[in-house]
Amino acid sequence: MQDFSDNPCSRRRFLRRSGMGMGSLAFAQMMGKEAAGGMHYPGKAKSVIHVFLNGGMSQVDTFDPKPELTRRGGEMLPFDNLQTERKTGVALPSPFEFKQHGESGIPVSDLFPHLSKCVDKMAVIRSMHAELPSHELSLMLMNSGDQRLVRPSLGSWLNWGMGSENNNLPGFVSLCPGGLPVGGTNNWRSAFLPGVYQGTLVDTSKEDPKNLIAHIRNNQLSDDEQKRQFDLLRQLNARHLDARPDEAALEARIQSFELAYRMQTEATDAFDISQEPKSIQEMYGEGPQNKQLLMARRLVERGVRFVQTWHGASQPWDSHNNIKASHRKVANECDQGLAALITDLEQRGLLDETLIVCSGEFGRTPTVELGTQGGGATLGRDHNHWGFSLWMAGGGIKGGTVYGATDEFGFKAVENPVSVHDLHATILKLLGINHKQFTYRYAGRDFRLTDVHGHVVNEVIA
Repeated sequence: MQDFSDNPCSRRRFLRRSGMGMGSLAFAQMMGKEAAGGMHYPGKAKSVIHVFLNGGMSQVDTFDPKPELTRRGGEMLPFDNLQTERKTGVALPSPFEFKQHGESGIPVSDLFPHLSKCVDKMAVIRSMHAELPSHELSLMLMNSGDQRLVRPSLGSWLNWGMGSENNNLPGFVSLCPGGLPVGGTNNWRSAFLPGVYQGTLVDTSKEDPKNLIAHIRNNQLSDDEQKRQFDLLRQLNARHLDARPDEAALEARIQSFELAYRMQTEATDAFDISQEPKSIQEMYGEGPQNKQLLMARRLVERGVRFVQTWHGASQPWDSHNNIKASHRKVANECDQGLAALITDLEQRGLLDETLIVCSGEFGRTPTVELGTQGGGATLGRDHNHWGFSLWMAGGGIKGGTVYGATDEFGFKAVENPVSVHDLHATILKLLGINHKQFTYRYAGRDFRLTDVHGHVVNEVIA
């Protein structure tokens, strides 16, 4: 497979010859399809749906049961000084009941009654770990592989390297109801990659598909008038760019204009879940989180490469207080849709080529968080980057698998620890990409998503 690092100059040369951003986009699409046909590995996955439970899902309350935590409830745990963001106290047993499910017997708590029926399609990694107990830094790490420096997000890397199979939709879409997560648009940034590969935000709390994307239609001009206006704008942009051939920001802006124009023909249709049969809508359930999972299926079905669904604005899973009530609430909002997504993709023959990754940015402590003044237990859990769980399904994943383990209390990954770089390397391999060879030359050096790290977790690959 040819190194992608030559792409930026090639695109700019082609753009100068064509005189307009449309040519550059067409060339990017051509490069994407060519790359997809000659990847490093015979990867099964063609697209990714990343379900981001932003705020931090508690591993010991969902997919990592700890009987010893229950037995030692109310006691101080025998740990060295493990850093957390806030002060914590005694062991807090899970208030949820775990049962084994499926032929694999994977235990799942009663937070996910629908999703638990799909465990034989899922691989649960119990030994994830991050670097610091901070939302902002851990979000950047999970999304871009670096918690401090400006780096392209995973979706931007895939959109750039593999292209999109639909010229009328963005290759990378971020669905989030009601506002931005912590870190805002940095979570789907393209950084030094061309700007057209950054994520496109869609507020899925809006009911009317025509209002999901701002200004998707021009209400003052007819289609014919708008086409003539756009043709003039294209000519002006081409002339402007011809005098500034190395302005990457200008190139990205032109490409964004042209993509937005083409989106008018397909975007509202893709997000209009009312077109789905009533049985499918009922299978996913009500609420913006469930509905956006149905939108995600409609997007990958139409060739979008990477779809990220956020649970909501800020950090909905950040259960510092009363984890029993707060985790129950957010789990109820997405459980039915998550199970429906797996089932729906499978019955359409799309699960094998669609990788689902469901994660937060870190986990939560098995110990109770103390009040901000140092006293008074909150019955909630603090941030925990030392060990947490996530699950994956479809796209070449070995279903019914549990990999890695935390200690007997669920605090720290101790068996087969998996870093975020390892996760990214594994995702890329499922897509047919060798993470060590997937590079982009910028500022005199070759950059890659996994930097100088990353080991593929082959045990979760079928």
